[in-house]
Amino acid sequence: MFALQRLCSRPVPVPRRGLAMRVQPLSEEWAKAGLGAKRADPEVEHLNRLLFVQCGFGCDQHGDRSKGSTVAVLRAVRDAISFNSIPGIAHAVPGGREKMLIQVRVGVPAEFPHVDVEEVARVFPYGRLLPIDVVTGGLTFGCGRVVPELGDTDDTAIVAVAALSIGYHDPSDSSALYPMLS
Repeated sequence: MFALQRLCSRPVPVPRRGLAMRVQPLSEEWAKAGLGAKRADPEVEHLNRLLFVQCGFGCDQHGDRSKGSTVAVLRAVRDAISFNSIPGIAHAVPGGREKMLIQVRVGVPAEFPHVDVEEVARVFPYGRLLPIDVVTGGLTFGCGRVVPELGDTDDTAIVAVAALSIGYHDPSDSSALYPMLS
């Protein structure tokens, strides 16, 4: 996480007002099961009990670049959570999975700063999602192939990285803060 913070030089502004408190579930199946993260209020809750950090990498080699880095970020976030199972989180967090806080920081190339944070938020099945922090820190490269059928206009590939911090807010203690967003 510290290496990622050193690579990410400046935050990219992300609009945070007007976001729904409940994230749109990823699928109809999730909606029927009552899954889908909720939004945490960063004015009231902050991650001061860190339990788990997950990192991921995502690459988008082809397609419509008007979406910016969204596809690469989705892959990075999914990569970060795909190979982990933390069944004990329900017992480690006071209030269980519903009170678990998720803090997300993604690094994207300066050339493609746009990220649809609403789409990224849909990846999380439960927990309380703090505002997603998008910073400069990814890269682009020539992948060597242009496939017009996939929407390519050149061979640019977009790489994004993600750091997810999982924990909870302990209102009785403000001394042990993990301010990833500072």
